[in-house]
Amino acid sequence: MSYMDSSAPRTLPDIEEHTRAFWTGGRNNELLINQCQDCGNFIHPPVPMCPKCHSRRVMATPTTGNAIVASFTINYTPWVPDLEVPYVFAVVELIEQSGLYVSTQLVNTDIQLVTIGMRVRACFECLDDVYLPLFEPA
Repeated sequence: MSYMDSSAPRTLPDIEEHTRAFWTGGRNNELLINQCQDCGNFIHPPVPMCPKCHSRRVMATPTTGNAIVASFTINYTPWVPDLEVPYVFAVVELIEQSGLYVSTQLVNTDIQLVTIGMRVRACFECLDDVYLPLFEPA
């Protein structure tokens, strides 16, 4: 995993207690995903209860940050001022668990080379105290 600093305009998330680790783990270069301590199920988006076994013993756990592109779209519309286009918005599946998806932007790649099944890894963009998980080619 790597860290990047960007001037791209972004809307920052509201950080709640059960989402804090996901949005700040990049400070330590870690992609933290909630995991149930009873059944082992990874949970994303982060919620305080396991949807599989209903346990409330959920803890942010470091992942490898490795994933595969499950779906993507190339955006050509500058939705906000100063948004550099085109860019790739993707859904990636983390290798830790089948069906463990993260919506993200792919960076540091030629958009024409992006494919379904492409191996990617987490990198982070720091804005204020938020470390946005982005992904780049592995």
